[in-house]
Parts: sequence; C-alpha cells; structure tokens
Amino acid sequence: MKAKRPLRWGLSVVISTAVFLTPILSSSAAVTTQPKPVELQILGINDLHGQLNVTRNVNNRPAGRADYLATYLREREAQNPNTLMVHSGDVVGASAPVSALLQDEPTIEILNTLGFDIGTVGNHEFDDGVKEMLRLINGGEHEKTGYFEGADFPYIAANVVDEKTGKPILPPHLIKSVNGIPVGFIGVVTKDTPKIVTPEGVKGVKFLDEAETINREVKKLKQRGVKAIVVLAHEGGFQDKTTGQVDGRIHDIAKATDDEVDVIMSGHTHSYINATIDGKLVVQSYSYGTAFSDIDLSLDRKTRDVVKKKAEIVTVYQEGVQPDPEVVDIIKKSEEKVAPIINEKIGEAKENLTNEPNAAGESALGNLIADAQRWKMNTDFAFMNPGGIRANIEAGTVTWGDLYNVQPFNNDLVTMKMTGEQIRKLLEQQWQLDRPRVLQISGLTYKWDPSRPAGDRVVELKKADGTPIEPGQTYTVTANSFLAGGGDGFTVFNEATDKVVGPVDLDTLVEYVKQLPQPFSAAIEGRIQQAN
Repeated sequence: MKAKRPLRWGLSVVISTAVFLTPILSSSAAVTTQPKPVELQILGINDLHGQLNVTRNVNNRPAGRADYLATYLREREAQNPNTLMVHSGDVVGASAPVSALLQDEPTIEILNTLGFDIGTVGNHEFDDGVKEMLRLINGGEHEKTGYFEGADFPYIAANVVDEKTGKPILPPHLIKSVNGIPVGFIGVVTKDTPKIVTPEGVKGVKFLDEAETINREVKKLKQRGVKAIVVLAHEGGFQDKTTGQVDGRIHDIAKATDDEVDVIMSGHTHSYINATIDGKLVVQSYSYGTAFSDIDLSLDRKTRDVVKKKAEIVTVYQEGVQPDPEVVDIIKKSEEKVAPIINEKIGEAKENLTNEPNAAGESALGNLIADAQRWKMNTDFAFMNPGGIRANIEAGTVTWGDLYNVQPFNNDLVTMKMTGEQIRKLLEQQWQLDRPRVLQISGLTYKWDPSRPAGDRVVELKKADGTPIEPGQTYTVTANSFLAGGGDGFTVFNEATDKVVGPVDLDTLVEYVKQLPQPFSAAIEGRIQQAN
C-alpha cells in the first residue's frame, strides 16, 4: 500500500461512503468556546486538462503552466495553516502531450506533490473508461507506463453509480475536521456525461441528478452534525460581466440544493464565476491552470457553521514569478520522455488559425479539420464537433505536438450514409442542449435563423457547389467516432447506415497538413450563415 502524505496541522479527515461504515460525528461533541472563529482557506482549480507546460495569453500577458500555478498555490497556502486544496474535475483528459502520452500520470503526480486534499471527477476523467479512471486514482499497472501509485488524495463523486448495484463507484462525500469543526465535501459531475463521452467511456455506470444527489448527501451530513458544507460540482454556467447574473445549469443546481450548502465550486464551462446564488457562494476559475479560486470561510466555534464567506479568482500571470522547482522537474522529466514524438515538424502555418467562431458559428480551424476528414475519407460531407478542437494553431512551425493539442482524443473517423432529411435533423440538434454546439462542416453550406424556434432554424441547406441537398437523397458522411455514436446529443448519427471505421482523426490531420502547399492556411468562408 502506498504511503500517504501527512495531513497538515489542524486538519483531519473522515471519508464516508454508501458501502462502508464510518465513525459518527456527534452534534453534541464538545468544542472549545473561543471568541474568534476558525478561518478556513480553500484553494481550488477546475478543468486543468493536463495543460502542464502550455502558456496562454490572458489580457495580453503570459499565464498558466502547472509550475507557475504551483508557486501561486504554495504562496497562498503558506498564509493560513488551515488550508485545503481541491479540484472540481477534468484535471485530466484532452491533455497536452506531455501528460496525455504518459496516461496523464504526470498531472496526478504534480497534484500529489502540491498536497491536494480532495478532488471530484469531470466528464473527461471518463475518456478512457471507468477502469482507467480508477487506476489513475487508486493506482495500478498500465501496459504503456508500468505501475503508477495513483492519487495521494481522495476523490469523491456522489452521483456516479454502478449500473448493476446502484452504489457509488467512489465515496460520495468526505468530512474534514478543521480545528475540531467538521466540514463536509460532496462531489458531483454533470449528469450529461453520457451525452458528451463515448459510450465505451461510461460503460457500466449511471449518472444521477446532481441537485437530488447533493440533497441526499446533505441530509446524511446534517445527521452527523455537519453544518459547513462545500460542493465540488463539475457543472457550470456563465456570469454576465455587467449584471453579475449567472446563467446555466449551475444556477439551477444552486437554487435546488439544500440551504445548508455554503459553497459550490464549479467547473466544466471554463468560465469565470464569483457570485452568490440563493445564499450559496458559487465560484469557477476559468480553465487550463490560468487561474484558481481562493475561498475564505469563517467557521463559528460554537455553531460549527459558516458565518462569513468570500472568494477571489486569481489569474496565474507568469511575469515576475519563479516557477516551482519541484513541478519544473516533473514537467522536464515528462517532456524528455515524449520529445521524440512531439517535436516532429509537420508544416508551416501562414497565420494564426483559431477555433474562435464568428457569429454564425464557423471557425477557420474548424474548416481545416472538417476538410481534412472529408479529404481522407472521400465523402460528400464531414462534420466536426467544436468541443473536440482543444487548441489553436499559431503562425510558424507546426509540430506533431501542436496538432495533438488541437485534437487530443484519438477518435477514429467513421464513414456512413445519411439522407438529406437526416442531415437537416442533425443540424437542428445543434441547439438542443444547454448551449449551442455548432458543428464545423465541409462539403455543404447552410443558413440558420436564430429567431425561429429550436428544431426549426435551418432555412437553407446546399452542397458546396450551390445545389440543394435533397431530403430523400442519400449522401456519404464522415464524423469522428464520438459524434458517430451520438455524442454531444447528436443522436441522428445513430440512424445512419453502412458505418465503416477509418483512421484516427489526429493521423488524418497530420497527413492532410503535410500535403498542403506551405505555408498552409484556412479561413472562415461563409459555410455557415446566420439569417438577418
């Protein structure tokens, strides 16, 4: 059994599950009455996605990288002996090659080094299936990397249950004792996970309603005398910069959960949130290690409840900051292992190619990827999900590693046959979930009207040569295996016939870029248009 790191001063832990009996914390337990409350600091990250050595620009300043994030977290931790470090899921998956090519073990190693205390799972933790997710958490052998010890901190997830037994596959909640005051943590992941992960990734498990599950666990915690409660929720929303109003599923979850919940640490939407919703402090700190949440809670020694709370979203700017040497060493060690693969030059980009869509939903990089897939599979049309494009291509030399960052999922391409009517229905499904998911396309054009109701927005549908796409005619189509299986709610793909599996999407993009005239380019061409 692997040795766990010692707990920080003043902190102890009790893990509670639906399977194992645990000690009960009596609500009548004696506490020392002191005038000053106990000050608890919670440092949180979300959606790191293994971006260990990737620098991004925030307000035209370099930001991010795990070694700089580590420096910030350790400096903040040193300010309060009662500090917990937590994450709200998607710390792995869609990762940079330095992590992904090593089964994301370097990311967990870094969190272990920093002394993280609790985590929950996001939808991307399921990318390689439940078994691999649990190996990364609990430790175990992998054919590519050998034995890995796993996470030195517990993961909690209350709403992911075994399909057969109905029992949680991870502890649903955890209780930390902070100077004798119990603080409960509940973990949940978006119930939409089966819609946005390949079927194989979620095989054998079910995802329950988040708010109902949280309330069930709150009831258990209250029975144990816990009144200070924090939820780690891999579900999100968006906050209006002007009004402060939060929209999205995290708003609905906050409104529907028990008032005993004090804080909800959000994720999934890669956005900024720092708001109070129905008395609950709700936070989210962007993504990719470019920011973190710093939450300060005052715990009353007598009532053992939160009497004061505030949060700050801190940007991880690199200027004037020394990267953490321990994390630098882990990154360098990992980079050396993958260097021969990722440094191969593939092409030369004429300008920056981004996945930033215009008002209609079309992006230059989306066009490039969709064109590559249609070219390789020689089909009439190709469709690419925007969530599968994870990075931009910068002007200049483009390496294999750069293209891996763009398409890190290693999905197979799938060809199939669909009617014109099915293609129209497919495009209508872009507006059916919590937010629009506008597919990137090749071989066709269409116009959509935002004033029309969802399900009836496509007003013009043509082939690239301008001829109409006929409802009763059959066409050949390419999509990646995630989409072809109905991912992101595009269930019309399940109606397609004559499916044939082709090469990996990344290999196709590499091959396509290599054969383009150099330097290569792509542009928004009006393939997708918005009606006036």
